[in-house]
Amino acid sequence: MTEAAPAPSAAGRSLTVGLLALDGAMLASLAGPVDLLRVAQKLAELRDPIRPPRLDAVLLGARGQAQVQASGYLLGGVQHAALDPDIVLVPGFMHGSHRDILQTLERSAPEIELLRQLHGRGVPLVGGCCGAFLLAEAGLLDGRRATTSWWLDNLFRSRYPQVRLDIEQTVVEDGPISTCGASTASLDFLLRLIGRRIDDGLAQQTARMLLIDPDRQSQAPYVSLALRERPRHSLLEKAERFLQRELHRPLSIAELAGFCDTSERSLHRHFRTHYGSSPLEHIQHLRVERAKALLEATHLSFDEIVERCGYADVSSFRKLFKRATTMTPVDYRERFRLRAH
Repeated sequence: MTEAAPAPSAAGRSLTVGLLALDGAMLASLAGPVDLLRVAQKLAELRDPIRPPRLDAVLLGARGQAQVQASGYLLGGVQHAALDPDIVLVPGFMHGSHRDILQTLERSAPEIELLRQLHGRGVPLVGGCCGAFLLAEAGLLDGRRATTSWWLDNLFRSRYPQVRLDIEQTVVEDGPISTCGASTASLDFLLRLIGRRIDDGLAQQTARMLLIDPDRQSQAPYVSLALRERPRHSLLEKAERFLQRELHRPLSIAELAGFCDTSERSLHRHFRTHYGSSPLEHIQHLRVERAKALLEATHLSFDEIVERCGYADVSSFRKLFKRATTMTPVDYRERFRLRAH
C-alpha cells in the first residue's frame, strides 16, 4: 500500500453510497460495500494525503428504525432525514425458496415506496442479487434491461415479464438504474463507480487489495441448472424427466413433443413462457450443464464427455460450450475441477 502513487486529479471528489436498511438483508450485501469503500478511502489518503477524495456509506431506513437486522446481526446508525446520497444500493436478502422472496416483497412496502421516491428525485439506484426484485416490484425496471442472481431466473421472468432480463450478465446498467448478480457482483459495480466518479487507478488498486476480478462480466461459468428452480408444470416436468434420461443421444424437438403428447408449437410456447428459451436452446443448456459436471468431477477426455452429452461433433460442442460459459473446456476444468484435500 505504501507504493501507491499520488492522484491529484481525484482531489476534492466524493462518493456517498446509500445502503437500503432492509430487515433480513444478507450481512455481506451491506458490510461488503462498506468495507470496499473504507479500503478505497485508505488508499485514496495514501495517494493524496493533502486533499484525498471522500468515499462513504450510509444506511438509509424507510421505517424510522434506528437499527436493521442482517443475517441475525443488528446494525445501527440508520439514517432517515439525511441528504440524498449519490446512489442507493438495494441489498440482497436471505431466502430459502421462492416463497421466502415473495413474503419479503409483501412486507417491504415502505422500502419499495422509498425507492420510488428516490427515483423520482433523480437518485440512481442499484439492486444487488435479489434486491433487484424490490426495484422490479416498484415498477422501476419495466422496459429496462436487468439481471439478478442466476438461480432466480425463472421466478423473475414469470413475475416481471416487462423487464428485459439478461441473466448471464454480472452487472447491467440501464440509465439511472442498475442491477447485479449475486451479492459480490455489487462490489464489481462499486469498483466501476469509483473508477468513474473518483479515479480509475484508485478502483484498480482497491480491486487488487481485495482480490476482486474487475473484468468478470458473466455469470455463465457459475450457473448450475440443478440449483435453478424448475417450473411446476406437468408437461415441462415430463419433458425434463425425458431429457435427463435421454440426453446421452441425439434428440429432436418432434420426438420430445411426441413424448409429451403435444404439438411442437405448443411445446415451444410452454418453454418460452417458463424458461425464456426454445426447447432446442434448453436441450443445449442441459448438455452444457452435463459437460460442466463431468469436467468438474471426472478425468474423462473432452471427446468422451461430448459423446456422453449426445453430441457427435466435438468442434461444434466446444464452440457451444464456450458460448454458454464464456470459457473453454480446458479453462473451465482447470478452474472448477474438484480437488482432493
